Amino acid sequence: MHWFICAYLFLAAPCTCFLPNFWSRVLTLSWDSHTHQYITEQAILNVTLETLRDIHKYKEHHAEEETSLGRGFWRAMGEVVNANAEMDFLSSTKSDPVYHFDSERVDSAIAMLRRFWAHTLLSVRAHEHQSARHSLGQLFHSLQDFYSHSNWVEMGQRSVYLHLLQPEEPAVPVAEGDTPTCMECFSATCRNNLLPRLTNTKRDDQMLTTGYFSNFPPKPEGKCSHGGILDSSRSIGAKGGINKDSTSPVFSPHHYLHVKAAMLASEATLTVLRDLRDTVGHKTFLRLFSVKQVPALVFVMDTTGSMFEEITAARLRSHTLIQNRASHPGQPGSFVLVPFHDPEVGPVYETDDPNQFMQHMENLMALGGGDEPEMCFTAIQLALSHSPPLSEIFVFTDASPKDAHLFDVVKALALAKQSKVTFLLTEDPNHATESTERKRKKKKRKRRNRESLPPDRFSLYMSLSSLSGGLTIFTSNSDIHSVSSIVEDNTAADKVTLLYLKTDQDQRSSHSFRVDSSVKNVTLHITGLLTECILVDPSGHSQSLLSEEGSLADFQPFSGLYRVRLRPPIQPGQWHLQATADGHITFNVIADSRVDFLYYFATVTNDPHPGLARVDGGPVAGVPAFLVLAVTGLAPHQEVSFSHVTLLGAEGESLKQVLLNSSSTSASSSLSSYAAEELVGWVDSIPRVPFCVRLTGRDGEGNKLERVATEMVQPTRVQIQVLSAPPLVPGHSTMVDFHIMNHGPDRLFSLMAEDDSGYLHTRGPHRFHIGANKLFPGQVGFHTPSTAQAGATVTLTLSVHALDSADTNYAVAYLTVVPPDPDTSPPFCSTTQVQSSCFLACNDSTWSVSLALSDRGRSGLAALQLLRGQGTLTIFHIPPPAEDNTGKGQPQQHEVILVEGEAPLNVSKWAVGSSQPLWVRYTSSCCSAQAELLVWDAVGNMKRCHLASGQQRELSDTRTESSASRSVTPTGFFFFFFFFFLDALVGTLEHIAASIEIKKSVFL
Repeated sequence: MHWFICAYLFLAAPCTCFLPNFWSRVLTLSWDSHTHQYITEQAILNVTLETLRDIHKYKEHHAEEETSLGRGFWRAMGEVVNANAEMDFLSSTKSDPVYHFDSERVDSAIAMLRRFWAHTLLSVRAHEHQSARHSLGQLFHSLQDFYSHSNWVEMGQRSVYLHLLQPEEPAVPVAEGDTPTCMECFSATCRNNLLPRLTNTKRDDQMLTTGYFSNFPPKPEGKCSHGGILDSSRSIGAKGGINKDSTSPVFSPHHYLHVKAAMLASEATLTVLRDLRDTVGHKTFLRLFSVKQVPALVFVMDTTGSMFEEITAARLRSHTLIQNRASHPGQPGSFVLVPFHDPEVGPVYETDDPNQFMQHMENLMALGGGDEPEMCFTAIQLALSHSPPLSEIFVFTDASPKDAHLFDVVKALALAKQSKVTFLLTEDPNHATESTERKRKKKKRKRRNRESLPPDRFSLYMSLSSLSGGLTIFTSNSDIHSVSSIVEDNTAADKVTLLYLKTDQDQRSSHSFRVDSSVKNVTLHITGLLTECILVDPSGHSQSLLSEEGSLADFQPFSGLYRVRLRPPIQPGQWHLQATADGHITFNVIADSRVDFLYYFATVTNDPHPGLARVDGGPVAGVPAFLVLAVTGLAPHQEVSFSHVTLLGAEGESLKQVLLNSSSTSASSSLSSYAAEELVGWVDSIPRVPFCVRLTGRDGEGNKLERVATEMVQPTRVQIQVLSAPPLVPGHSTMVDFHIMNHGPDRLFSLMAEDDSGYLHTRGPHRFHIGANKLFPGQVGFHTPSTAQAGATVTLTLSVHALDSADTNYAVAYLTVVPPDPDTSPPFCSTTQVQSSCFLACNDSTWSVSLALSDRGRSGLAALQLLRGQGTLTIFHIPPPAEDNTGKGQPQQHEVILVEGEAPLNVSKWAVGSSQPLWVRYTSSCCSAQAELLVWDAVGNMKRCHLASGQQRELSDTRTESSASRSVTPTGFFFFFFFFFLDALVGTLEHIAASIEIKKSVFL
């Protein structure tokens, strides 16, 4: 990239929050600044590894664990990071002070934070993980901005502000609108420009403020500005600013406090993630981030009467795959089944239980139907909406699509989720009518009226598989079981692509792929009709696959598919394929390797936040853009370098080469927890034809390393962007705003809107005119029925295309159904009795705390868990007696001995009615001086009860949490420590030492 581009960007870049992502450091020349991306990535990675260690008791080799988190984890984390960054880039959020804790809109921002938490928890409990990741990213952005934009750090605070997400914690008052907060500052660095009360360290005398930015809302005289070179309010009294967004004084007047603000933001982010994990459970938390997830197994099954053999093959293949997965450690992945025929589609069977999935498969029956076409695209739309990203979707049918109008919708979903769609068709479109008739008679149920159908009726299937990186296989009933082996090949863990191309040439063609030292188990899938195929290894040895057996590969020819597996040991280097085919042919070479990559296109944005804004949908053809890559699966100290990417056309031809540079700076490269290497390249002009991306580098042995992302990028001259994803309330209507940008001449466009739940008012097509280089604002309306299930996600897909050209683009948004009056009140812990004999040696003494647990909401108590501590928990229906009160008349009790970290205990049958309290007594040896009890209600609101041997009644719950209040840090522990220390002073030296050790562990 040219130096003058960098200079221009630097001069044009404002900064109004923690910098969005790595490129913001370049734009502001603040190489050591902590960005939203950095804070969020580090927190997610650390808590994920911490969770794995809790489950598997890993004590060492943390870096090795990072390499096995899986490509899905890095994509899931990227979704959170992107949702965080979008708050700075979307027109609906980038200038709204509520989303950034600006202009003293603290109360509104706190309310919004709590809504984000409630939506996150609701989506996770409904297994709607993409919606949950989006809400979580939004929450992180605003939460992190608080510490950069407020005077919290300047007040000497060393812990996070609990009240942000915990309404029961003490609140610091916000300065009134007519209360001055800042003094004049006439230099880039502003020291001591806050008025004395705004830096007071005494809690009772503290007052919060946040800086005003630009002219909305207008800044009152005497208020603090956000500050920085492009904040227009900085010149209005009081001049200067207080933001701590970066280490650059040009952009951050309080730059010298940036590190302290970033550390608090990091601690708050970590705490939210830990609270989320404790609320939903460790395994659900790992599923939320797709940790070590194998690709989902997704079947779209035509169930008309002619499909008996296909259904049987799918059943057998599923059974084999599930058995293979059961023999390997790790999670089995997710399973989705969508049956269809005309006119019925569904229901969608979605489960994480392989046995339940097999039961659904066994229940499939090939009945009815018989007419072409069928509702195939409707079924694929549902499959894409209900499956996670990076899924492999297999469609079994012998009929063309009746719902061809949905092609743009399923194309958009496949590209947005980077999911591959493969068709297994037991019908050959090239057969003549007579041969087709003879073939139909062999079927148990024959389809009618095919003579009138065109031979290209499967062309949309071929287009969808090609652009998504899948295959279209025309096979026969007799070979369908063998051909379906592709299901097992493609859904194994850690699969990478070495070559993917399609050619329509009948003449001889030559192609190559490279094998590096990390690659194992190389498999070639070739579709079409070969007349000759020669495989050549790096040493020049060859094997004619069609005519001879050889030492290089095992060759399996089936109807419509050739399956080739290289024999071990596989020689690293460049392999060649020389092939001649009758008609079009597709080559797909896959292998086992952890080293893979993810990528996106981005453009520089400067209004009002500097950074790289991710391009939604296809990039704009003919204009420059950045290409950002994350290389995943690199082992610690693995010597791998990456030089460039190549943009490849549909037939594998090279369109453009893009040089790569590392995005890492000294702030991130010093941290071993960065296991995904981030690279960035400058594309001077996006090609005008579809292309895929191939990454090139070298391994530690000097062998060339290549990986291919098989989805075809669709360049265009029109863009569409959803501006917000508002919640859907049952019984209410909701409008979703979007923008369409025309980068071409004046012309007409058509818009199609679709959702997977049928809540849209109108779907289109809608036609409208957009001028050259003009923006068109639009809306689509939803009406959510009163019967809609809270927590459900509605997938909205918008596709736009120009009527005078092939320019098309898409946008996908996920809308969450929320209850109209949610129960957001957490349970309550109240200490009723404390007994302790811990003045003796800890082995010979015990302590106990009795609690009354109640739910202040409408849901009722649901579960308890002993998160930390060893002891006995006794549950009572009525207040418990004193421990020395034994004998007759003792109330009924349920004694449960809890082990630290054991699964939550269901107490719903003991806590009758939401207003009825539940009494518990926790008893422990004095050698275990602390415990932490988690209490949930029926909708998932959680509260922490912290117990200690020296506990006082009024301090029974110094840290609380709920679905609307999650952040927990050491604030409040100073009071707890004070009373605990008093107790320890009158105890033994052994108890004092144990207490100090415990406190050290708390603060560390």
